[in-house]
Amino acid sequence: MFVEITNTPRDYAWGSRTAISELLGTPASGGPEAELWLGAHPGSPARVVGEERTLLDVVDGRLPFLLKVLAAAAPLSLQAHPTMAQAQEGFAREEAAGIPVDAPHRNYKDAFHKPELIYALSDPFRALSGFRPVAETRASLAALAGDARVQPLLDRLGDEASVREAFSWLMAGGPEVEAVVEAVVAASAGAEGLDWQTVRLLAAHYPGDPGIVVSLLLHTVELRPGQALYLPAGNIHAYLEGLGIELMASSDNVLRGGLTPKHVDVPELLRVLDFTPAPAPYLEPLELEPGVRVLRPDVPDFELVVIDREAAARGVEVPLAGPAIALCTAGSVEVAGGPSLARGAAVCTADEPVLAVRGDGDVFIATVGR
Repeated sequence: MFVEITNTPRDYAWGSRTAISELLGTPASGGPEAELWLGAHPGSPARVVGEERTLLDVVDGRLPFLLKVLAAAAPLSLQAHPTMAQAQEGFAREEAAGIPVDAPHRNYKDAFHKPELIYALSDPFRALSGFRPVAETRASLAALAGDARVQPLLDRLGDEASVREAFSWLMAGGPEVEAVVEAVVAASAGAEGLDWQTVRLLAAHYPGDPGIVVSLLLHTVELRPGQALYLPAGNIHAYLEGLGIELMASSDNVLRGGLTPKHVDVPELLRVLDFTPAPAPYLEPLELEPGVRVLRPDVPDFELVVIDREAAARGVEVPLAGPAIALCTAGSVEVAGGPSLARGAAVCTADEPVLAVRGDGDVFIATVGR
């Protein structure tokens, strides 16, 4: 059975006022529209079109993934997500402490992990993601080597194992950290490169925040439409600006370290972070057939199938191993056994073995991993 679903974009302050409505052809609210949630997460379950029900009423059991359209007009918080074991332990700990699940200072809203991928629609989509090699950070700071304000940071940046100490020192704040932030922001005014562009962007939105300097420890990634990142548990990241399709395990567990007015818990963030320097975590698609690609990370919770209009014109059948949600972002398509999907429309199935589409539209299908 197929049911058509919809939802209202979440109005987080960092959201774009136009990007989601322009993509989906929906009326703009006039306020920020940051994320459109298409799933059964209790925080904002999708609604069944023409009915009073939500997907919580339709799906038997927990829907393991959450599909989002994300539109960032300003940087999001510096954050990471826990492993399943960490989420279970943290959730049990906060439950035992009697912290209400909706309390602003609650870290673990549920007992699930939250790996995620982001697929770029805008040109570009910018993000911070993962620790880069120390040598790259030192190279960026080379022009400031004679500035005494920066020396305490340089002294802490030795081998790759020093990243944790440098990050922890920056997150602790204090006069020396404030001086480093001041020096780095001043140096960024005439500096070239993506990392310095990020420094200027963060300084404009979060003046004085240690996360400004932390960004130099991380990869600044610039995605083009069709490129994607996969952010596993422990990956530190922050989306900076752009429009994309986000797909994740259905969880709301976020450990924040800065660049936000929301609750920040540095000790808990340090518990979950992976400090190993590594290349930026691009996720390469697998081409199933011309015009049909799948993004398949190393978790069973989700995968994303991307169908372009040329493939849709031929007709595409996607075998399903579990529930699925399809979103049309351009043109229109017919769903075999289900409704027609115009631009901006979405459909969910919990029990169909195949999702077949035909038409002249672009379609994203979120489903469980195979």
